[in-house]
Amino acid sequence: MSRPSTTEYAPFYQTYINYTSGKDYEILVKQYHDRLVNSWDAIPTEKIKYAYGPEKWTIQQMFQHVIDTERIFAYRALAIARQDKTALPGFDENTYAANGDASHRNWKDMLIEWRTVRQATNLLFASFTPDQLKTKGNCNGQDITVNAIGFILFGHGLHHLHILKERYEI
Repeated sequence: MSRPSTTEYAPFYQTYINYTSGKDYEILVKQYHDRLVNSWDAIPTEKIKYAYGPEKWTIQQMFQHVIDTERIFAYRALAIARQDKTALPGFDENTYAANGDASHRNWKDMLIEWRTVRQATNLLFASFTPDQLKTKGNCNGQDITVNAIGFILFGHGLHHLHILKERYEI
């Protein structure tokens, strides 16, 4: 799969695409997978309840959001690749965070879940044929390709690592 063109995704996703520099998904895996997984492992447990301001997510809530988003976008990629013509809905990240109850989760369990979900996404994308990667579907009222979803997922994860560094000072 090659780097997606701007016709493969809505302008909203450009920020995430910009976080990536690889020309195809396999390169993204080599460049970013370990960083995406290991950066969360490095966060001390005593810091996971920290939020940098009022009404901001804790680190643990942000991590749950990253996991949830990975699952949602992987499902979108699967549905589109399988030619499901259903218009896939958007999701309200704040509603998910409010109802995810991340603060009661075991941090080590979340780390294991993240490694597992991230690896499952890599295997899913490795299973797609070149034609499936080009397949276009509709998510949240916007056209998107399977190919673009792969890049968006890496960019989304990298975006949140950037937020951890800049706002949470991790």
